Amino acid sequence: RERTMKTSIVFLLCISLFPGFSQGRVVREDETGFAECNVFFSGQVPPEGFTEPFHVKICQRYNKEPRFATLYSTKDKIPLYSAFKFTKPAQSEKENWLVEPQIDDPENDLHEMVHEADIGGTVANLGANQALTSDYVGSGYERGLLNPSLLNEKDFQVATYTLTNAVPLSLPLSKRWHRDIGKVVQQALIPQCSKMDHLYLLAGAVPSRVQVKGKVSVPESLWLAACCDAPEGWSLGLVKKTNDENSLADLTVRELEKQLLPGVHLFKGNCGKDKQSQEKREAVLQAVSQIRSGEQVGTNNDQENKENGLVRRVAGIIATPFIKLLELLIYIFVELVKFVFYFLWLVVKRAVGTILGGVCSLCNGMVSYLKAISMVLISIPYDVGRVIVNIFLGFLQIVQDVMSLTYRILSIPVGFVLHLAAFPYRSICAIPSVLQDMATGIMGTFSLVIDATAAVLHGFYYLAWHILKRFVPKGSSGD
Repeated sequence: RERTMKTSIVFLLCISLFPGFSQGRVVREDETGFAECNVFFSGQVPPEGFTEPFHVKICQRYNKEPRFATLYSTKDKIPLYSAFKFTKPAQSEKENWLVEPQIDDPENDLHEMVHEADIGGTVANLGANQALTSDYVGSGYERGLLNPSLLNEKDFQVATYTLTNAVPLSLPLSKRWHRDIGKVVQQALIPQCSKMDHLYLLAGAVPSRVQVKGKVSVPESLWLAACCDAPEGWSLGLVKKTNDENSLADLTVRELEKQLLPGVHLFKGNCGKDKQSQEKREAVLQAVSQIRSGEQVGTNNDQENKENGLVRRVAGIIATPFIKLLELLIYIFVELVKFVFYFLWLVVKRAVGTILGGVCSLCNGMVSYLKAISMVLISIPYDVGRVIVNIFLGFLQIVQDVMSLTYRILSIPVGFVLHLAAFPYRSICAIPSVLQDMATGIMGTFSLVIDATAAVLHGFYYLAWHILKRFVPKGSSGD
């Protein structure tokens, strides 16, 4: 899951850095025809009769502009036709092949065509409904374009290099098909259509039972339908059998439609059938015949050089292993470069994450510091006010204590003060009386002691006399 998220981020980053990515999109069911790509059809009405559930409509866009339209078969993994207009012949640019993510994963957020190598794990079931580059590698087939790149220039040409516009063709057949279509369009069709912008082209393929790697159908025939929707208009069909690369049969659009699916109508109203110019059509057929006869001469020359061709084949067989080895080395090199870039991206991401984390921590520290300073500054007036209030309350307490002391001093009785003042005088005056009382007490005590002693002695005397009287005989008392 984390790897998928990282790959998505890388892809979005690439989208933001390279705005030239192809923006082909699958047309929704609620949209009419091919949506903004209806301009590539006569009367803006697409062909009728292609109604199978595995038929997918694709509006091929590039740099935010529609470039051509394609009806794709998810069953056969090839396009059934591509609708386009002639722009200007140009040399083929570097091939950068693209795939359509939403054909395999309708719920995917990638609404644009992308390079297969850039998808990573962001698309579920990639390749389930469409062909991939790996299906062609080592198969002996080339990715033949229905809408040939050589009939387009600039952005129109870049948009043709998508696997939804390609069918499996042998290398000689692919070259011959592109050469035939290029000559027919430029030498036969364009000169006979008064308004080049009104020349509508449909290039298609009829699937066969032969499949590449058991997945991608090899077409049994290729066809081209042309419609000049102008005042002196005309229509024409051409068919090339894939088992005979030198074949190129011309026929009417009606005859061509019979070779396709039942009920198929390629152009609106058969491209003005009632208003077609037979003179223009004959001129087109004559030009096609001249192109065909010229290619036949080339075929005779090829037969004369058949021996040289045999030598080339032998040399090709010998060279094939080396070519495959070179392809393998190139593939390994490309993967290594991709790995290095991915590793560098991870390093940069970690570094940026660390820096951003440090900056965030610093910002949080600054915020906390400023918050603490603010709280201290806010509390200073409060503390000053509290000190002032406490000082004032202390002053009031001192005043209260002074007043209370004064009151208590003033409330002492006057008599108590007078008695307190007379205390020394009265104390001195009482000394003689006290001494007299002490002398009297001492004398009384001494007299009391003498009386007590006399009483004790008298008692002892009386006791002794009584005892003698009791125990001494009375006779002796007379003696």
